Amino acid sequence: MEEWFDAGEHRMILAVGFGADNMESYERTIGAVEKDVARAFPAWKVRLAFSNRTVLERLKAHCKVEADCLEEALRKAAAEGITELAVQPVYLVKGTEYEKLVAVLGQYRDRFAKVALGEPLLSATEDFEAVARAVTGKMSVFDKGETAICFMGHGTQGEANCAYSMLQEKLRRAGYGNYYIGVMEGEPGLGRILDVMGKKGIYRKAVLAPLMLSAGKHARREMAGGQEGSWRLALHNAGYEVECVLEGLGEIPAVREIYVKHVRKAVLHRV
Repeated sequence: MEEWFDAGEHRMILAVGFGADNMESYERTIGAVEKDVARAFPAWKVRLAFSNRTVLERLKAHCKVEADCLEEALRKAAAEGITELAVQPVYLVKGTEYEKLVAVLGQYRDRFAKVALGEPLLSATEDFEAVARAVTGKMSVFDKGETAICFMGHGTQGEANCAYSMLQEKLRRAGYGNYYIGVMEGEPGLGRILDVMGKKGIYRKAVLAPLMLSAGKHARREMAGGQEGSWRLALHNAGYEVECVLEGLGEIPAVREIYVKHVRKAVLHRV
């Protein structure tokens, strides 16, 4: 792989994520992805950029995080003489954030001799299969027949949202009938999950986990919170015992490895 690129200090991998709302979450998820990529590509400079400036400024103010927003990171890379740039989105799907990344990268592409863009987590068929294996392996301790394991994703606009339904279908075909995937925004929502769970009539308990890179404010509030509209409260009101697992996908090594594989594929097919 290395021979496809020039030697020296002119290559960079830029891992771009939405952000994290606290230091612990940062270190266990997007920060862990950055470290895994750096270990896999020791001859490259590896840096992290955040697509959400507000989240980044909050982390800089309260934690010792060295990162830039995407535009700043690209400007710095060009100013440092980086000629070969690989950008790896640390997103789940090709949704709104990914589209913004592509648009910004397009404005800076001519500043680099070679540019490679990696795929988000759920892109190719093998990605869905790998994520299905990762989440079922992590949650297998809860799969006792009378427990529904429910994942809450963020959701996005457009066709990219179908990735959640595709992952659900992968789980179903693999025989994981007690696993359910829904999203905060769009469909499938919690209402559809409750409907299917009710029709099965076998569940006493529901376990909630975020289908997000980190267990940030959405996981703590919309999923596990006690306020009206939270998934935990809705499931409780429907008569289920509810347990919440506040751990993001980025904490699973097998999930982080998918991002590393996407970087490897991108640098071998650079433009």
